[in-house]
Amino acid sequence: MNDTTNWKVPKWPFLLGDALLIIFGYLFVLHSSLPLHWGIAAACVVVGAVLGVIPFVLDYRAMGKMIEVNALGTVAERIENLENLTGQITAATNQWASVQEAAAGQAEKTTVAAKAIADRMTSEVIEFSDFMKKMNDTEKATLKLEVEKLKRGEVEWLQVLVRVLDHTFALHNAAVRSGDAKFTEPIANFQNACRDTARRIGLVPFVAEPGEAFNAERHQLAGGEKPPEGAAVTETVASGYTFQGRLLRPAMVRVRDAKAPPPPAEPKPARPPATRPAPGAQKQQDQLSLESPD
Repeated sequence: MNDTTNWKVPKWPFLLGDALLIIFGYLFVLHSSLPLHWGIAAACVVVGAVLGVIPFVLDYRAMGKMIEVNALGTVAERIENLENLTGQITAATNQWASVQEAAAGQAEKTTVAAKAIADRMTSEVIEFSDFMKKMNDTEKATLKLEVEKLKRGEVEWLQVLVRVLDHTFALHNAAVRSGDAKFTEPIANFQNACRDTARRIGLVPFVAEPGEAFNAERHQLAGGEKPPEGAAVTETVASGYTFQGRLLRPAMVRVRDAKAPPPPAEPKPARPPATRPAPGAQKQQDQLSLESPD
């Protein structure tokens, strides 16, 4: 149907008729003696011309029909393709609907699973928070107990160190009262060494100088009595102490009235003769207990 040669009209009969009509008109004009021969000749030429044009007109109409038929065939093919495309679209739509249903089911399952995971994570976070709170409370209680132990230990070793320094101070005072320089000097060095050691941890002993005005913040009177106004220190009975810059214990002193005349100087005791202790007494002195008597 698409072959154009099958649609062409044979032209030779029309051309032959055209040629015969023209020849007939020519001969008629040439041999006729009638006055109408020109009209007949013209009619023959016109009829021949029309007869010669007829096959081309028929070819044109046939060509138009062929184009229409081809166009209809193309449209039919397009319609068929459109029907196939419609079927494919319908199938794709059905598949998409099934995919959406499956996706909706999976999404619902995923949502449920995610909610379960979130609930589980929330419960685990709450449990972990409770556990950490308990751990923090336990750690705080432990640290508080350790701090209390350290404070008690600090108080205890401060008390022990203060008593040791008190004993060294009393020993030094006894050595000074004895008047023996050979005995006083090593005791003084020993006391200074003990005080230097105590200063390394912040414990600083101090004494009141003789004649110093009584200061209620740094001094306390031996016996607990209230000193007279304008009293002056005559003797330090026990050292005072500061620990890391704060007053730990005031110095215990004896005082006299500032208006009263100073007491006469006590005569130095006579130096006793050097005696060598017995071996039993020396052994007993070496084995004395380190615990301070109450």
